[in-house]
Amino acid sequence: MTETSYYDAVGGHETFVQLARVFYEQVAEDPEMRPMYPDADLAEAEVRLRMFLEQYWGGPTTYHEQRGHPRLRMRHAPFDVTPRMRDHWVAHMRVAVDSLQLSPELEEPLWDYLTRAATFMINRPDEEPPAHRQNLFLTDSD
Repeated sequence: MTETSYYDAVGGHETFVQLARVFYEQVAEDPEMRPMYPDADLAEAEVRLRMFLEQYWGGPTTYHEQRGHPRLRMRHAPFDVTPRMRDHWVAHMRVAVDSLQLSPELEEPLWDYLTRAATFMINRPDEEPPAHRQNLFLTDSD
């Protein structure tokens, strides 16, 4: 008996094309998130996201063949991925996932992964603490 991959169960390539396309349509309109993507055209970022998700969910390994190991945290390190930016990302991905109209059984693992991954990517606080709070235990005489 052959087990169907998640990739195939959700509709394969076309499903991930739609997911990435709808997500980046949202990003393109977000004045806070759009600056995180320096290229004028979001097409390359869209393709990278699609390839990564396809590979993760049991589809083609094109991402690895073209870009190597995902190293998600390393690749996102140059960007300020704050809790606020995570919330923007999740909100746009929610629209994209909803556009797929998946059954709850298929949506749940996808959504769970996406929200956990978004939280894992946080690499900076929303704002730096004021300098005077960094040394709370120091006195003027120290």
